[in-house]
Amino acid sequence: MTILPAIDLKDGKAVRLSKGLMESAKIYSDEPWQVAKRFEELGSEWVHLVDLNGAFAGKPENLEQIRQIREHCNLKLELGGGIRDEETIKMYLDLGVDRLILGSVAVKNPQFVKDMAAKYPIVVGIDAIDGMVAVEGWAEVSDMKATDLAREFANAGVQAIICTDVGRDGMMTGVNVDFTLEIQKASGLETIASGGLKDMTDINALIEAGIDGTIVGKAFYEGTLDLEEAFKVANAR
Repeated sequence: MTILPAIDLKDGKAVRLSKGLMESAKIYSDEPWQVAKRFEELGSEWVHLVDLNGAFAGKPENLEQIRQIREHCNLKLELGGGIRDEETIKMYLDLGVDRLILGSVAVKNPQFVKDMAAKYPIVVGIDAIDGMVAVEGWAEVSDMKATDLAREFANAGVQAIICTDVGRDGMMTGVNVDFTLEIQKASGLETIASGGLKDMTDINALIEAGIDGTIVGKAFYEGTLDLEEAFKVANAR
């Protein structure tokens, strides 16, 4: 199982939110690249980046921080937040980002995502509130079931699906394993769990369930998960 530690970018800083609420942001670092470097030292291969400002603005808002992360570490970078057009995708790939996450646009224009996945390394982000897809930085809830959206991209050439249970995000109340499995079954794609992870109990539960990957956020920042241990366990299974 792949563990992807996360850096959420807001106003140039590394933060974590609770349930996706911008006003809940807690700052963990003024230099996000230093956090990425720490992930690398602990044994990570990936870092999961989210441009929170960009998710709301619909365009890149933390470019300088992303550049610095690329310059200072050798991690693979996946990035989401405010990516709405091909020009932005190409710009980020030129910057050295390894794959892009398309979220809101996957709901509103699934054909665009399929077209982009045919040309570029694309991951679909499915964020759900009570099983329904949330969009625009989770500010809106659509009338589409998360599993139906996952099924839409089953044979579309996307590299993976990241599924987030918004109600658990940043709450450290445990990962929604059943929801992740539903998305995995519906799509048949590599599926990465997001939202609620607290400690090694969650890591082991995900491994036992056969989940492909998970995103680690607040559990690292608040010290409830030993990330180095988590990498060792995930790599050994």
